[in-house]
Amino acid sequence: MAERKPPGIDFETWVDRQIREAADRGAFDDLPGAGKPLPEQGAPDDELWWVKNYLRREGVSTDALLPTPLRLRRQIEQLPDTVRGLRSEQAVREVVAELNRQVADWLRAPSGPWTVRPANADSIVRQWRAEREAATAGVAPTAPTTDNPSSGPTRWWQRLARRRQRSEGSPDHLAPQ
Repeated sequence: MAERKPPGIDFETWVDRQIREAADRGAFDDLPGAGKPLPEQGAPDDELWWVKNYLRREGVSTDALLPTPLRLRRQIEQLPDTVRGLRSEQAVREVVAELNRQVADWLRAPSGPWTVRPANADSIVRQWRAEREAATAGVAPTAPTTDNPSSGPTRWWQRLARRRQRSEGSPDHLAPQ
């Protein structure tokens, strides 16, 4: 612990003297980062710069900061990548079941405007099998299936636009009635 400031000495002078004496003793020699520029502390108006630096320093993913429904949606999106390296269908189904259990736990007491649907184990297993067969045959894997369990219902205006495109493209529409 540092000595107390003697009376009659200016505080700034006393601190400067302690720093100079420590430098003379070599207390600041061989410090990590010596001779390197200070790391950027983030934008001055960024209120969470310290959180971002902490996460980067600790190697933690920012997914942990997401609200539960968004984190679950992201896990459902990444499910094909997650199960790709698994060896058995049973292991794939266990991973999907665990994720669906987490979704069910959240659905019991939802706390936000986001909807989360359970993952479809059969479609995930089907995609996993197709990727495994393609890998063993040496063929490039097929595109992911369109029955994405996290995709929401089609909006009314999307259905209307599709209907209009179909009706405009058909020759029946151009024929006189």
